[in-house]
Amino acid sequence: MTHQPKGFPLAFYVANGMEIFERLAWYGFFALSSVYMTTPAEQGGAGFSEAQRGALQGIIPFFLYLLPVVTGALGDRYGYRRMFLLSFAIMAPGYYLMGQAEGFGSFFLAMLAVACGAACFKPIVVGTIARTTVAANRGLGFGIFYTMVNIGGFLGPLVAGYMRAISWDAVFLMSSLWICLNFLPALFLYREPQQVRSTNKLSQVLSEAQQVLGNGRFALLLFPAIMLLMAAGVGWLGYQPAFIAIAVWLVINLLWNRLCVPNARHWLAQPIRISNLPFALYLLILTGFWTVYNQLFYTLPLFIRDYVDTGDLLSLLAWLGEDTLAFLAHVDVGALADKLQTLDAALPLEALRLQLVHLKVNVPHEVLAGALSQLGQSASPAELAAQIAQDWAGRYRQINPEYLINLDFAAIVLLQILVSYVCRRLHTFKVLVAGIVIMGGGIWLAALNGQFVLGGSLMVVVILSIAMGEMLTSPKSQEYVASIAPKQQSAMYMGYYFVSMALGFLFAGLLSGWGYENLAKQQGRPEWMWGLFALIALVSAMALWIFNRWQSRARQDRADLSVDTLSKAGET
Repeated sequence: MTHQPKGFPLAFYVANGMEIFERLAWYGFFALSSVYMTTPAEQGGAGFSEAQRGALQGIIPFFLYLLPVVTGALGDRYGYRRMFLLSFAIMAPGYYLMGQAEGFGSFFLAMLAVACGAACFKPIVVGTIARTTVAANRGLGFGIFYTMVNIGGFLGPLVAGYMRAISWDAVFLMSSLWICLNFLPALFLYREPQQVRSTNKLSQVLSEAQQVLGNGRFALLLFPAIMLLMAAGVGWLGYQPAFIAIAVWLVINLLWNRLCVPNARHWLAQPIRISNLPFALYLLILTGFWTVYNQLFYTLPLFIRDYVDTGDLLSLLAWLGEDTLAFLAHVDVGALADKLQTLDAALPLEALRLQLVHLKVNVPHEVLAGALSQLGQSASPAELAAQIAQDWAGRYRQINPEYLINLDFAAIVLLQILVSYVCRRLHTFKVLVAGIVIMGGGIWLAALNGQFVLGGSLMVVVILSIAMGEMLTSPKSQEYVASIAPKQQSAMYMGYYFVSMALGFLFAGLLSGWGYENLAKQQGRPEWMWGLFALIALVSAMALWIFNRWQSRARQDRADLSVDTLSKAGET
């Protein structure tokens, strides 16, 4: 009988510690990324359009979560410690350079460097967890790991929110410093899990990585279509021409396939082949989950900033004292007074209100109209603007969106291990479906903003619903992949798990940019946008339920076939 250890080895704890610091760096920037990218340059932000913001948040994380397919295989071949050190050497300067970037192109390149470094880190840390756990404690191990992820995710935005009150540059500098700290445990504490290295040559490792899902023709079918979507997201190409080009490319590949020979020596002459269809479908379905989940970071912070009145929460938190409220809802009174003097009274009041929300005040139209009238008639507008700004900083200040989003991480830190423990013996796919349904319900609630429940309180319910969906779905989805992965290919399979996240981030960013600009802003119907994301969650849950029934039936058929085979052999 094989001995099953009850505890975890040192590498498990070191990997969890490094995960905390990496998440401190990533979420310190990522939770604020939508706000930073759309804040005007004169206020220290990047000043990007919604389309540019959505493209960056879709394209860069796409590569971050796609590259682990290769970097996970490299970790299996060359060792986990080397990949850890390489990842930190890339990420640390990348975060710093994001804060120094001027313009879309330079910011894109700096963020891409961070993505490449993170892509080296992700499959290796998850691979370490997979290799340092066994069947008896794997569910608990991944629950602990996911708690560490969210400790970093919880603390990162808190520190970053404080740092951005100093300057946006300080946010990026802090992320760089968090990564630098990770060199210490990687160099002095981390030990390679047993039998971590594969003896295969690099070319063989990459060939195996390709064969997990499909051949080169399958990749050639997908990548041009994805690149066309990216081009449309950036604005180089309209969505209509992009979809037409994708349709043409699919037809070309169907015709090409009819001319191919199954055993052709050159991969271009081979037909498209999906090697592991169930695994590919599983990843495709999870794409819907990640598309919806990422709206927590992509769209919800902007929605809270632009459309949600969080004054009800500040009233509830008044007992904490003025210092705490000033931290949660800091308003730069001087900057607000300066902005009041430059407002163009000829613009619609809603357009002016949306300018002021960048300064963290949400002013009603009638109050804004009265202030503009007073400023226009005042003999000393600068003095009056300072008085109005001081008054609004107390009456109409808003909680920083990143602090509300942080409730997701706080809930997971407090409850993830308990949820994992309760769910440890429940059917994996039932837990996954329940998680996606709960998350979709929370997303749908966002459409009710201002109708039945006060804005800030409703956002708390929305965020906690997303957190519960995440606690149920994300660890279980990783646990399932770890359970089906061959032991010598743990990091590789975990790398492929990130394909679903890559596509989810891509679609989340593109849909967020398009939906927020066209549905929320231009059409004035943010509820349509939230309804779209809730529908995606519902379809994903239904698809996962159907997938599980299909797989259960297939397993039963295989079991029946095995029994028949053994029975016939016995008769013989």
